[in-house]
Amino acid sequence: MITDVLAQALVNSFEVLEIELELDEIQMERPASRTHGDWSSNVALVRAKQMGHVPRELAETLVRSMQEARIELVDKMEVAGPGFINFFLSPKWLHQVMIDVLELGEAGYARSAIGEGKSVNLEFVSANPTGPLHAGGGRWGAYGDSLARIFRRCGYATTTEYYVNDRGIQTELFGASLMARREGRDIPDDGYAGEYVSEWADEMPPNADPIVWGLERALTEVRDALASMNVTFDLWASEKALVSSGAMDQVISRLRAEGWLVENDGALWLRTTEFGDEKDRVLVKSDGEPTYFVPDIAYHEQKFGRGDLVIDVLGADHHGYVPRMSAAMQMLGHPPEAYEAIIGQNVTLVREGKEIQLSKRTGTMVEVSELIEAVGPDVARFAYLLQSIDTRQTIDIDVLASQANENPVYYVQYAHARIASVGREAGKRGIERLPLMPHSLELLTHEREIEILRCLSTLPEIVELAARDRAPHRLATWIREMAAAFHGFYHDCPVLRSDLEKDLQQARLWLVEASRVGFAVSLDLLGIEAPEQM
Repeated sequence: MITDVLAQALVNSFEVLEIELELDEIQMERPASRTHGDWSSNVALVRAKQMGHVPRELAETLVRSMQEARIELVDKMEVAGPGFINFFLSPKWLHQVMIDVLELGEAGYARSAIGEGKSVNLEFVSANPTGPLHAGGGRWGAYGDSLARIFRRCGYATTTEYYVNDRGIQTELFGASLMARREGRDIPDDGYAGEYVSEWADEMPPNADPIVWGLERALTEVRDALASMNVTFDLWASEKALVSSGAMDQVISRLRAEGWLVENDGALWLRTTEFGDEKDRVLVKSDGEPTYFVPDIAYHEQKFGRGDLVIDVLGADHHGYVPRMSAAMQMLGHPPEAYEAIIGQNVTLVREGKEIQLSKRTGTMVEVSELIEAVGPDVARFAYLLQSIDTRQTIDIDVLASQANENPVYYVQYAHARIASVGREAGKRGIERLPLMPHSLELLTHEREIEILRCLSTLPEIVELAARDRAPHRLATWIREMAAAFHGFYHDCPVLRSDLEKDLQQARLWLVEASRVGFAVSLDLLGIEAPEQM
């Protein structure tokens, strides 16, 4: 990687000063503004005090040393601010990036090995099966599925699953609500009042168990809605099956044997405060009934059989859940870093300038299937992925339904369709893409061409960051920038014009193909279709 080349040059410059420096001590970052170069290092700021130097003077000394060494892929270096060293790379480096993209293709480019030998269990969505999945829940589906795709591209053995809460008070209330609607009675207190309850009650066979039938009806609805967004799971885990297996008794026995349980006021408590929780938690109530926490602990213990790292994607109201589950997992012998929870924030839907409320119980909900019907599955999914999961999100349905550049997924997919159109039109004109001649790439010097290559050069780094930071939105940001770069190139750099010099035409045809690879990789990781026509 170019960062390794630059870091080694810095190490070599320190050696000229008779100072030992390890390669991993060099930090390379991309400046926020391109006017500050392609890469930057703060090593002079970090080491100056220890060496008794002024940071900027040390940086200037290092730059002079590297200039004398004449690093082939660097056009110029400059010192900025208190002592940052900025590197401006030559187009030759970007031309090598393009060769890498073309040689590795969709299967190999932007593929990382950071997860090799590691396994991840990723649970997401897991909404109670008491109704259709609301549009807010769709955000968790898009996020979790894209994160799993990113993990797999980075080498992690990844298992995805949905935990089905198919027992307990909520399922009983749901079944009672269905039965009440079918019989024309008022629903019970705290029951489900959504319009779908009446619709499903009319569908329910006369002799059906309302809980069993209702749960299966709800799960079918959830599965179909998620599948329409290209979201699938490796495993649908049943709480009812887990309880029947005796897993709860086993986990309680283990916790008791390790001395983590205490009896107080007739109840059995788990000493989670020993691991930083704000208070100990009841496992078994004084009437002998286990709390919901017991099957949850047993379930997470089972998940460790499917991944060295267990990750939960949870809703905004689950902050208190994390420390108690982390404590329980440590009590069962798992290191603290083996359990991770990602807390997502809620979604606000806006239509005609007004917020739409989301609630299964009141009936004023927007189902994810309705959102998909209104704007399309790709648009819905991409909209969910535009922002970090830990920020509140507002989605304007009217903007997403428009076929205009203000619609972010339209803008991105239109760029991919333009790539396909170049290939089709070349075929009509009898223009063939010949074997790549590396020397012809030197003709790619237009700023629009360079911008595409810069974008492609960052994709491997973006994929790794998206995995490390659990941040699919980084890819959504990248592909919007890539789309802008390609639209600019398409407008300013003709590819098929008859008077174009042949070698330049061939170089641009290969640049279009490299762009296609970048789009194909990123769209797949985002779980979005790559259309050839719009």
